[in-house]
Amino acid sequence: MKKSLDDILYLVEKPARYIGGEINSIIKEDLDQKIRVGFGFPDVYEVAMSHLGMHILYGVQNTMEDVYCERVFAPWTDMEKQMRDNGIALFTLETKTPVKSLDLLSFTLQYELSYTNILNMLDLGGIPLRSAERTEADPIIFAGGPCAYNPEPISDIFDLFVLGEGEEMNLELISLYKAHKTKGSTRKEFLRAAASLDGVYVPSLYEAAYNEDGTLASFEPIAADVPKKVTKRIIQDMDNVFYPEKQMVPFIDIVHDRAVVEIFRGCTAGCRFCQAGMIYRPIREKSTEKIMELAKKMLESTGYDEVALSSLSTLDYSDIENLIYSMIKDSEDDKIGISLPSLRLDSFSVDVLTEIQKVRKTGLTFAPEAGTQRLRDVINKGVNEDNIFNTLEQVFAEGWSRVKLYFMMGLPTETYEDLEGINEIANRTTYLYKTVQSPKKKGSVAVTISTACFVPKPFTPFQWQPQDTLETFIEKQKFLREIITNKKVKFNYHDAYGSFMEAVFARGDRKLNAVLIKAFELGCKFDGWQEYFDYDKWMQAFELCGIDPLFYTSRVRDVNELFPWDFIDVGVSKKFLYREWENALTGKVTPDCRNNCHACGITQVFESGGFC
Repeated sequence: MKKSLDDILYLVEKPARYIGGEINSIIKEDLDQKIRVGFGFPDVYEVAMSHLGMHILYGVQNTMEDVYCERVFAPWTDMEKQMRDNGIALFTLETKTPVKSLDLLSFTLQYELSYTNILNMLDLGGIPLRSAERTEADPIIFAGGPCAYNPEPISDIFDLFVLGEGEEMNLELISLYKAHKTKGSTRKEFLRAAASLDGVYVPSLYEAAYNEDGTLASFEPIAADVPKKVTKRIIQDMDNVFYPEKQMVPFIDIVHDRAVVEIFRGCTAGCRFCQAGMIYRPIREKSTEKIMELAKKMLESTGYDEVALSSLSTLDYSDIENLIYSMIKDSEDDKIGISLPSLRLDSFSVDVLTEIQKVRKTGLTFAPEAGTQRLRDVINKGVNEDNIFNTLEQVFAEGWSRVKLYFMMGLPTETYEDLEGINEIANRTTYLYKTVQSPKKKGSVAVTISTACFVPKPFTPFQWQPQDTLETFIEKQKFLREIITNKKVKFNYHDAYGSFMEAVFARGDRKLNAVLIKAFELGCKFDGWQEYFDYDKWMQAFELCGIDPLFYTSRVRDVNELFPWDFIDVGVSKKFLYREWENALTGKVTPDCRNNCHACGITQVFESGGFC
């Protein structure tokens, strides 16, 4: 294997994607005595190595002495060609072991447009695409991550899914596998036992039936000892759960090349479009002392000069002011930069940013999400025009001149007046910059308006809502292109065709497995990369399978409809989500639940206090 790799690596664009051996990567001995696990990320190295969950799960699984977890990433197209031409199977980065020789191979499901890459990786590894076609010689294939909260469109591909936070669950699953391997159990025996673990879903143990109109009629386990509901796993104690103190340092630039410390999980804002804000409830924080301890150890072990404080809404951390000022004080001599990936539109954000920029100043991104107050109330954004422009005024006064404003297009109840509001905010922002008098101002303002196409996701109040048609998205994008004429404003927008496919698979059922496999057979892969996404091939796959993709995107769903994901319990009740949908239609705002409980249901499954 190594000789073959050496022979082809000089022929590919970035050989460092495939060699392993990075600082803080883990090498173990006596491999024959260990359970061999692969952590698969279905995208290129630079994306995979930027994913915090990969670092956490890679590290926690390797704390088990009798387990060796290695990384398996999608090879870029140049490397794939060389591998197929030279008969080289997909391999692990650490030991170059063919993935077919592993005991277990997991994948993280971060976005729906990565699904064909999973099939491509299995095919490169010589592993049958469908679970039902695998033999005792094949590894157990499983997956977790946000897209696993609707696993049905890929349920034929995976042997099992892990739902919820994986630090404890993965160790339990691997321990169970080890016990069954020692006993000599079959795949079916292991999978049946795995279904009894909290948070584990085994698709082959459930049956789906459909109504004449194509909607789901029933979804039931095949036996009485298989749970009807699969409840997500929740980490209770964030201070004592595993977190890597030695983050791997890549040899090449990656998307987010810095140390990362997670400071809390969950969100209390209640934005109605946001799946993460619902499925990751409740709020659980690390202590300030623990965060500072981890940041120090990670900076020392990596040599990075920047640390990102990671969460869904970093400035909502309860001790954020003390944390920021303490970290800056501790690291001011070393000029360590602090990065906040998510920013609120309020004056407190500016106070914190002003302190941080003493070390390093970059462009800023804020997310008003919608162009009018009416629509911001519909989506429960909790931001008004005073928040937006008071924040921008203070930012400009402190010397920033580059800002990015993020919006969504196609939100429920959206009108062209709401789209005109996006242009008005952009123009008012550039005018505001002119009016700000400050000695810190330098140069001219640059405003980037970025719009994404709204995708209604499972477990959100908008899961009953249809998505805009492709024609409507394209018309709205054209409308904004024509009215945004300010030369200080740059307008970017997401590909509508990709967002359409994302919505199909986000809201789909088991019938989509056949479409996915057919699309792969037609050549689809790297669908998240615009240069490789081929909409026509996808439409050909749907036609060949006799399935209309618009069934999943273009209809209002009945209040009583059984969804493909309804067998999963995320702790937030369907009743609460529908109440929030009704509030959206009337523009009624639901305040942040740090201030008042709105009975979403999460308190019934979480008993360790916190904000819920």
